[in-house]
Amino acid sequence: MNKKILVLNRSWNLVGDLEIDGDFYLLFNGNVIRRWGTSQGLGELAIKGPLPDTILDPLPLTKIHKDQLIFTINCEESKWK
Repeated sequence: MNKKILVLNRSWNLVGDLEIDGDFYLLFNGNVIRRWGTSQGLGELAIKGPLPDTILDPLPLTKIHKDQLIFTINCEESKWK
């Protein structure tokens, strides 16, 4: 699995380990990104991992239909331990 930031319809931003399952994506070890806590957007969060002002809300296993996903950003795995 690969840690990714997901940008979904209706301004939802999630982060977690993504796996494809037919027409759905399964998000393991996921969080809603309630507050980015960055000065340079989601790319900075992906590269540096959670920052002091970042707020993440934990999710159980989450199933997302492929039509809801706008794009993903690969995360620097070592920063998201």
